[in-house]
Amino acid sequence: MAKYRGPTCRLARREGMDLMLKSKLRSLESKCNMEMVPGQKVARRSRLSTYGTMLREKQKLRRIYGMLERQFKRFMDKASRAKGSTGTNLIQLLECRLDNVVYRMGFASTRAEARQMVSHRTILVNASIVNIPSYIVQAGDVIEVKEKCKAQLRIRAALESQQQLGFPAWVEVDIAAVKGKFSAVPQRDEVQLEINENLIVEFYSR
Repeated sequence: MAKYRGPTCRLARREGMDLMLKSKLRSLESKCNMEMVPGQKVARRSRLSTYGTMLREKQKLRRIYGMLERQFKRFMDKASRAKGSTGTNLIQLLECRLDNVVYRMGFASTRAEARQMVSHRTILVNASIVNIPSYIVQAGDVIEVKEKCKAQLRIRAALESQQQLGFPAWVEVDIAAVKGKFSAVPQRDEVQLEINENLIVEFYSR
């Protein structure tokens, strides 16, 4: 499975924002100069064209969820075929990905770690192993970590970090059992992302 293997700090600097590619409680401020674009020697960002602005929004969202272009485009096509706002549909589809749900429930400290857990057959959906990170979770599905993996220190540490930050309203998590329920598909205003998804829709509508 193809994936980005370079430094995550470089991606954050390129987009000028924390893409949450590191641990939830770890700030990039001390290590990454967000004003310094990779390849530049001075902290300066040029004014973007209309196309550049749309491209940057698309790249931000794609990198936040750790997806390559072809897969992201498939999600965009699926969102455009569904009823309602295409931008909202896209955000909801991304939030329903299994790797993202595992991350939101606090079983992993990053989406990349959550994706690895799913691929390594550590995650069960409704008591059955699912090893496809892009699997779409439905409202009411129960997600849990495989029994023999529940005591792993990294999982417990990730849960503690998420507990400090608070769990999203659309998931119910039993910390002791390392188990959770995806109670509902989140509404757009519940997903706190500094993204203008309408610009992404315009980008693909050109």
